Amino acid sequence: MEEVERLLVVDDEGPILHALQRTFEAAGYQVTACADPAEALERLREKPFQVLSADYMMPGMTGAEFLAQAKALQPETIRILLTAAHDFSAAVDAVNNGEIFRILAKPWNRVELLGTVRQAFDTYALRERNRQLTAIVQSQNAELAALNKGLEALVEERTTNLLDGMVAVLDYRDTETQWHSQRVSRFTKRLAQQLGINDEHILRTIEMGALLHDIGKIGVRDAVLLKPGPLDTDEWVEMREHPRLGWALLQRIEFLRDASVIVLQHQERFDGKGYPAALKGEQIVLGARLFAVADTYDAITSDRPYRKAQAHDAAVTEMRRVAGTQLDPQGVAAFCALPESEWQAIRQDVEKISLLEQEWGWTPPKRVFEQIHEVAGFSRSPKPAFTERARSPKPAFTARAGTTLSNTLSQARRSVKGGRGPRPVARAAAEGASLPAPPRRRLRRRARV
Repeated sequence: MEEVERLLVVDDEGPILHALQRTFEAAGYQVTACADPAEALERLREKPFQVLSADYMMPGMTGAEFLAQAKALQPETIRILLTAAHDFSAAVDAVNNGEIFRILAKPWNRVELLGTVRQAFDTYALRERNRQLTAIVQSQNAELAALNKGLEALVEERTTNLLDGMVAVLDYRDTETQWHSQRVSRFTKRLAQQLGINDEHILRTIEMGALLHDIGKIGVRDAVLLKPGPLDTDEWVEMREHPRLGWALLQRIEFLRDASVIVLQHQERFDGKGYPAALKGEQIVLGARLFAVADTYDAITSDRPYRKAQAHDAAVTEMRRVAGTQLDPQGVAAFCALPESEWQAIRQDVEKISLLEQEWGWTPPKRVFEQIHEVAGFSRSPKPAFTERARSPKPAFTARAGTTLSNTLSQARRSVKGGRGPRPVARAAAEGASLPAPPRRRLRRRARV
């Protein structure tokens, strides 16, 4: 259905007003004629007009003043000025204040008048179509931006899955540091929070940099990486290249470029005696300095083939000793300000995930951890009913918790079957899942009874 072409005509002289109205109606336009500018402004407030024509010399206000007010009410309307005044200042006033489309002289030429009005309607239609197309383009751009954002999130998720798998491979490759990357990433993030960093992007960058710190060891030969004795000079040269290799690998992944700096600098020392660039003090990014603190703590408190894990207090004593040389004193102070229980809780979370992986043979998706973690929180009974065997520490469950966890584990296994299959080994740990270890199958059968 074609839109009605509405024209508002304003002239204080009655005969001229009627003549204009008859002329425009004969051309097929819907005409509203007003002798008073104030009345014409009221008509503009009532409904839209595509074109309006106004006389210049009118009582109460000039045509230029009227057109300026009309513009404020309906800025898209095309404005035409009719004038018998042969004054250049009148034209300038009309153009500057009313932003008119044309100025026509009185008495008018009928052909010129109708041709000008036709051009005015065509111009309005063209501008309106342009506004509609612009709105469509903006809407489509918004949809495209949302689609791109979704695709970027999908790419980031899948890339993170791939990197999680690579980190897991590295941890399994070096059996003496299994799950090390998961622990230090969480330790480092907690240190950053302790220092007042709350920005999610910065925390994510620090966590990912710590998680991927040894990704460059993919390029180090097994003969060097797994050598039981001390490395010779050439082997040390190769080993010291792994920060650069890791940095170069992550440079190709846009959302990890900030984290790649932590990977590049994770072997630097606060006193400038580290590698690969011998950076010193605050020349080292904060994430790498905090990682060094977390890495030192994890190394001291984890088992190694050549020694047993040491106690928390022994680790704190050693970290304080090397503060200012190997480690950033600010990071060490932040670490020591938190109780031992917080660090042990992080370690136990990672160990629980490793227990679940041994039970299932692979690390389940995050949704499974969330179900189990939620159910585990229902029970607060101090009396253990079931105890996990052949693993230390031994998590205990009440009968109620064991029953509920059993059902949840069964449902979780069924929900995973036929799905996308297992994610990379360390995916759940990287996502921050915290849960108790699952009971054995025999214990689940008892719980049902």
